[in-house]
Order: sequence, then structure tokens, then C-alpha cells
Amino acid sequence: MEIRSAKYLISSPKVENCPPADKPEYAFIGRSNVGKSSLINMITNQTKLAKTSSSPGKTQMINHFLINNSWYIVDLPGYGFAKVSQTQRANWQKMISGYLRERKNLVTVFVLIDSRHKPQQLDLDFIAQLGEWGIPFNLVFTKADKSTQREAHQNMRAFIERMKEEWEFIPRAFMTSTVKFLGRKDMLEYIGELNEGWGKEE
Repeated sequence: MEIRSAKYLISSPKVENCPPADKPEYAFIGRSNVGKSSLINMITNQTKLAKTSSSPGKTQMINHFLINNSWYIVDLPGYGFAKVSQTQRANWQKMISGYLRERKNLVTVFVLIDSRHKPQQLDLDFIAQLGEWGIPFNLVFTKADKSTQREAHQNMRAFIERMKEEWEFIPRAFMTSTVKFLGRKDMLEYIGELNEGWGKEE
């Protein structure tokens, strides 16, 4: 699939403020500082579509980007160690859970995981929550250029092995690098396949 156009649409404080749920939608979420904005920019082949920052917690609302005038990318606040107040963190959690559980056109959630690290309990807990809610998701391992290829794939395999202890079905996983554009083609092809099937099951 080719990205012909990508534009920022709106930032919403809660799911009720999001655009009409009339197009397939793909949410991106991960630990703070996992490289989420950089990944969205790589996928859309734009350098400044999603705002990047060296400090965690830059994304604070539900950010919609309209792609090819036919589907949405949604940038969600990261979870984890962003330096915010307990009240702010609780508000983010309420906003994220409301969006994930209520957004009718959400096709899948791309959960971003830093490929430089061994399996982190925070990531495992988050996907367990998605499982409890019955929300489809896929795994995206980021920053593959920051370590050796062997180390990145070892960590990916280790994460999937940890999942197999609890999960019968393991979703599709992607290894990515925003520096080398690794994984972009595979992710876009996958989204294209899902777009073709969107609405047909209804």
C-alpha cells in the first residue's frame, strides 16, 4: 500500500470528541519514549507529522491522523514512566481505556515494544489488559538499529515465549527501525489487508 496523503486531524481529550467512526482506525501505543511518534512518521514518510520529543509524555491526548482520506492512524499517550502527577496519569488511563473499549472502528492496536530490552512486565501487563477487554492487537518491536540484529531478535523471541505462557494465539509481530525504514513495507501491507476486510464482517 502506498501513502499518498497524511495529515493531522484533531486531538481529543476523550473518545466522545473523536472524529466519526466511519473509517478503519489503527491505534499506536507503548511505553513512554519507545519511539512511537518516530514510527508514525516513518510509516507515513513524513518527518514532522507526529511530534517527537526526547522527554517522555509528549503525547497527552488522542491524536488522529487521516491517511489517504480513507483511514486513521491514532497516536495514544504512552504508558509507564512519564513524569506527570498521579492525577494526570489517572486521567490518561481513563482516557486510553475509554478509547480502546468504546471506539467502534478500531481495527487493531499496535503495541510498541523496545527491542533493546528483555521482556518488561509493564508491556506484558498492558497486553493482558487488552486480552481481557477483547481488543485485537499486534506487536511492533522498535529501535532495531540501536542494538545488534541478533540481540533485537533474541529479545523479540523472548517476549513471544513469555506470551506463550498465557496466550493460545500469538498475534503478528513486526521488527522496525525508523532509521533504516525497517518494517515499513510489512506494516503497510498488513494494514492494507485489514482495510480491505473492514466492514465486510458486519
